[in-house]
Amino acid sequence: MARTKIAAVSYLNTIPFIYGIEHSGVLSAELLLSPPSGCARAFIDGKADVALVPAAAVPAIPDAEIVTDYCIGATGPVRTVVMMCDCPLREIRRVHLDFHSLTSARLIKILADKLWKIAPEWVELTDYAKTDNPQPGDAFLLIGDKVFAAEGKFRYTFDLAEAWQKLTRMPFAFAVWIARKGVSREVTDALQHALTYGVEHTWEAIVEHGFDDRDYAYEYLTRNIDFVFDAQKYKALQKFWDTGLRVSLRANPG
Repeated sequence: MARTKIAAVSYLNTIPFIYGIEHSGVLSAELLLSPPSGCARAFIDGKADVALVPAAAVPAIPDAEIVTDYCIGATGPVRTVVMMCDCPLREIRRVHLDFHSLTSARLIKILADKLWKIAPEWVELTDYAKTDNPQPGDAFLLIGDKVFAAEGKFRYTFDLAEAWQKLTRMPFAFAVWIARKGVSREVTDALQHALTYGVEHTWEAIVEHGFDDRDYAYEYLTRNIDFVFDAQKYKALQKFWDTGLRVSLRANPG
């Protein structure tokens, strides 16, 4: 089988996928690892044939179809997609949005409007040092591994997956696997097998990637992250895609 170029996220929550792709023995792949902001761009630019992309980006990416029964999802608190602040919701004046994210940035706006009933100013967060010196009324949307370092730093933490479930009574999928139309069934079947292998070897993936000294890693990957992309998560994405303002894919989607 020819080597397949695969773009994937370089966060803790994807290491079972990476481990499976590298060790299952059924998929010959060249991995392109980046934050979420790079995966959709790699696919759009033709650098990858298959990619794990932010869910919000999918409707705006031409020539793509969702493949595999796997995703980065949650049926409870996801832990690594959160809004943090030192003030109650009603006192939030501005929300700094992690520039790595498109899905979470859209999701938080839906939650602000429909669940929390607030209308803050939205500003892009590119300098994470700002979280060390928040101004009155500041809140911060943070995603990925950086959230672990920020835990306990603020008085209030709002988990976006948990809030979405409160609003809709549905689970959520933050990222899904897509392939370019024309990618063979042989490749997508091999990817499905590789991802299954990786999820079944989560502890081995943790050890190989050097997270075995983090006491939160295994619990996070087995309790917070739900890797199965089922009918309920697809239904939730359809609701997400249809809720609120349409979001155009920016130059650096995530």
